[in-house]
Amino acid sequence: MTRLFFIFAFIIVSISIISAQHHDKKYNILSVGFYNLENLFDTVDDTLINDEEFLPDGARAWTAERYQEKLGNMSYVISQIGLPEAGTGLSLLGVSEIENRRVLEDLVKENSIRDRNYQIIHYDSPDFRGVDVGLLYNPKHFTPLKSRPIPLINLEDGVRKYTRDVLYVKGILDSDTVHVLVNHWPSRGGGPITASFRNNGAKLCRNVVDSLLGVQPDAKIFVMGDLNDDPTDESLKSYLRAVGNIKEVRKTGMFNPFEDFFRRGQGSNAYRDAWSLFDQIVISKGVTNKKDGGYYYFKANIFNKQFLVQMTGQYKGYPLRTFSGDNYQGGYSDHFPTYVYLVKEIKY
Repeated sequence: MTRLFFIFAFIIVSISIISAQHHDKKYNILSVGFYNLENLFDTVDDTLINDEEFLPDGARAWTAERYQEKLGNMSYVISQIGLPEAGTGLSLLGVSEIENRRVLEDLVKENSIRDRNYQIIHYDSPDFRGVDVGLLYNPKHFTPLKSRPIPLINLEDGVRKYTRDVLYVKGILDSDTVHVLVNHWPSRGGGPITASFRNNGAKLCRNVVDSLLGVQPDAKIFVMGDLNDDPTDESLKSYLRAVGNIKEVRKTGMFNPFEDFFRRGQGSNAYRDAWSLFDQIVISKGVTNKKDGGYYYFKANIFNKQFLVQMTGQYKGYPLRTFSGDNYQGGYSDHFPTYVYLVKEIKY
């Protein structure tokens, strides 16, 4: 009995030592996010796009005061994502539903995030609504090497349906080379045919992913965006071939950490009292690799703090929007942001 006691005690002490050694490790933490800014338009008429609704004399009475409130609201949200774990906030943020570069320039000058000195990567897209995607980056953490828009071409009855380009960016995140694809795939408003449009978006991204993995099998790739599909839909599962179990990532090379959130009933946007999780960040197997000495995936999250939630009325529990129908309520967006943490052990 005494011998068994000492064996048991030895095991307990050994486990305690291992645990203490693990907790003594220190890590750098970065965060990467995506946010649909829902109709971030300026107040200036652009005759080349359909922005009439968002003008001072338009249907939304989009005045300078309302525009400024929108900028303040969105910048405050951005300032909070990733805190306190990532002490300097988001290193990279993909955005969608922005009218042009100017609105991003105005956004990054807001007091909430001005000191981060966010820089902008943006290209005008041919979308019929006049909205684009873009990437904000903190230059203390990220250095862009190259970027370009990739056209997403969809045909309906032989006629091209103009939509948002996919933004491709390659750069150095701290010391890691990373590739980012920012997306805003076609909405579901056009009926069943639009599923094929989103499948095309997934195929385009998968082609880029395969090209990158063909050159560098452990390339670190982030496919992010408002995909207008859920993690379990055909576009994500059959065409982008993203798995929801990180242990299976080597089967397809892509892991979707937001599939688990969706299967547990959580979402980033709501419609007819049901949650969808259109806003996703899908990562390559290289981002899950803990052994290369660089940054690797730690965890994901939906940024759905209480101040972003409609607390009363018909849409109680939904994201608090700028407009509810035609009524201005000075909210944020109809989407919650999503983000992932990346960690890297500090070696002494």
